[in-house]
Amino acid sequence: MPAYVIAYAGDVRDDAALQEYRRRNTDAVANHGGRFIARGGAVDVLEGPWPWERVAMMEFPDADAARAWYGSEEYTPLKAMRQAASTSQLILVEGT
Repeated sequence: MPAYVIAYAGDVRDDAALQEYRRRNTDAVANHGGRFIARGGAVDVLEGPWPWERVAMMEFPDADAARAWYGSEEYTPLKAMRQAASTSQLILVEGT
């Protein structure tokens, strides 16, 4: 069953670092069978408050693959880069 990681980011403090994060994370996601299905496009808030500036959605073959990416040695330094450069929130959602 596919699984999705949805990432929200705001309070960007270092745009250059986030660009480097994005470049390097593309391969990290792919190395765990994932792909980006939404990344940095325009957000049209239809309902409710929305404090985030950026959104990305990744699809993985299953939740185990998504967790393997998030906990990988490859992603650990990228996670620290993202956390230093912005405020973010990531969720894992299992598909149907």
